[in-house]
Order: sequence, then structure tokens, then C-alpha cells
Amino acid sequence: MKICIVGAGAIGGYLGAKLALAGETVTVIARGSHLEAIQKKGLKLVMADGSSQIATPSLATSDIQSAGPQDVVILTVKAHSVPAIAPFLPALYNSHTMVVTAQNGVPWWYFRQYGGEYEGTRIQSVDPDGIIEASIGADRAIGCVVYPATEIIEPGVIKHIEGDRFTLGEIDGTKTERIQLLAQTLKQAGFKAPIRNQIRTEIWIKLWGNVAFNPISALTGATLEDICRYPLTRELARQMMIETQAIAENLGIKFGITLEQRINGAENVGAHKTSMLQDIEVGRPTEIDAIVGAVAELGKLTQIPTPYIDAIYASVKLLEATKVRI
Repeated sequence: MKICIVGAGAIGGYLGAKLALAGETVTVIARGSHLEAIQKKGLKLVMADGSSQIATPSLATSDIQSAGPQDVVILTVKAHSVPAIAPFLPALYNSHTMVVTAQNGVPWWYFRQYGGEYEGTRIQSVDPDGIIEASIGADRAIGCVVYPATEIIEPGVIKHIEGDRFTLGEIDGTKTERIQLLAQTLKQAGFKAPIRNQIRTEIWIKLWGNVAFNPISALTGATLEDICRYPLTRELARQMMIETQAIAENLGIKFGITLEQRINGAENVGAHKTSMLQDIEVGRPTEIDAIVGAVAELGKLTQIPTPYIDAIYASVKLLEATKVRI
């Protein structure tokens, strides 16, 4: 398959390297010193056990429009970066191109092919001007929940820390031939790629923790285990997750685990810095709008109060405004 990874950072680079090593025709879109290193030396993948391999993408470029039509486009840029690149994505399409949305938080397509009373509602926090939807279209979109932990340890070098699961789902819940082909392609590259007919539920399970732990870590500098083991921040996370659960359940989501199990799961990850904390530490914009702002927006939509979420959202937005180099 011809596959384009748009945003070959930590997660995108991990995907791109393994897919290329599996024999797929892979284009990676990157920039800066990371792109230069890939062009000169290939994309090096260092696994958790210390072993390493070097993958050579078919093309490494910063110019999306030069890549040509693809069978699959995997969007692995952060959620707040999607509106800027979305208008360039149609250059990658043929008649059957899938666009895999691998962002954290609530996806722009959440209420597309939804079937409920909110069908067609645009989530302003994620796609305020409708640019993403206009550039991708619901028919091309494939939902994806990302679980691996990876990092760029130097330009052109991706370190895999843990996890290999990318859960997939058509946004209308069907199990199409195209998503089965995509899942098989990922499996052949060494990933777990289960297909879920309720991809929104999977999104909420991950978001349930992210909505609390990511912003609390960004504000405090604490790791997951620190947040969960300190009574006051554990209770703060719990209150934010109670608000989140109320919204999700109002939208028809059924959680298969308890709130305490979800918190304990985060604690068991250990001394891990969330992606939002990592972004703050290096002065990058965060995914605060997709992860927290969108949940607050859905709270207003469903008329469920979110005082804890609102307070933490405001605090991180101020932190971004004063600390991030845009």
C-alpha cells in the first residue's frame, strides 16, 4: 500500500519506520532537523529492548503536495496542528484514500454519521471554521486511538518505550473491506490493530484519563504516579473524571471499567510525563483544546456542569499564553 505519514514525529515516525520495514511504500512528512536527518540517514527506530533498525522511506519531505496520491493518509500531527495542514491534504487523495485520524481528544468527526440528536454538530474547540471537515470529509475518515508511548531522542531517531496497539474504527460502526485491509497492513508491520464497531467508546476510555492527568501534569510538573498517589491531586482528577463520565454517558457511552480502575491504571504506568507536560517543558502548544476544551464544550451542549474541568482548562490556557513560544 502507498501510505503517507503526515507528521513523522514520535508516533508517526514509529508507524512510518515499521511500515517501511514491512515493505510498504511509505512517505513521511516532517520538518526541520528531524527531516534532514531522515533524508540523510533514514529513520532509525530504537526498541525498548535496545535493538534498533533503520528504515528508508520512499520519500521524506516537508511538502505534502509533492507526495502524490496515497491509499492511506495517517494524520499523526497534534490536534491543534490539523487545521493548518488540512487544506493541503486533498493532494494526497485518490478515489479510495482513507484518512486515519490519530489525534488525542475528541475528534472533529464525532457527530458525523452519529445518528443521535446531535448529528451534524460541529465541535468548535477542534474544528472552529470547519476547515478540517471540508478538507477531509467524513467518508474518508477512519477513527484511531493511539496507545504506544514513543519519543524522538535525537533528530531522525525514534525510541519506542511501550505499547503497540492502534485501535481502529469506521465512524459509522461498520466493518468495511477497507478497514480490514488497513488493520491487516498494520498487523503485518508488527502492530496490534483491533477493529471496534464502537470507536467512540474507545475514544472516551482513553480521554477519560487524559482529560484529568494531562492538564494536571502540565500545571504541576508531576508524573502520573505522583498525581495518583498524592491525595489532593488524585481527588481533583477523580472529580474531573466524574464530570467527563456524566457527559459521555449522556451521549450514550457505556464504560466497561470503574473510575477507580481507570485511575489505578494510570498510576501503574509509573513515573511517566504526559505529552502535555512534555509540550509545556519545551515550549510547544498543547492539545488542551481537543482534550479538555472539547469536553467542556460537550458539557455545555449536554447541559452538564463542568466546574472542575473549566477551572483546569482556564489554568492551562493561561500557562500556554505565558510559557509557550508560538
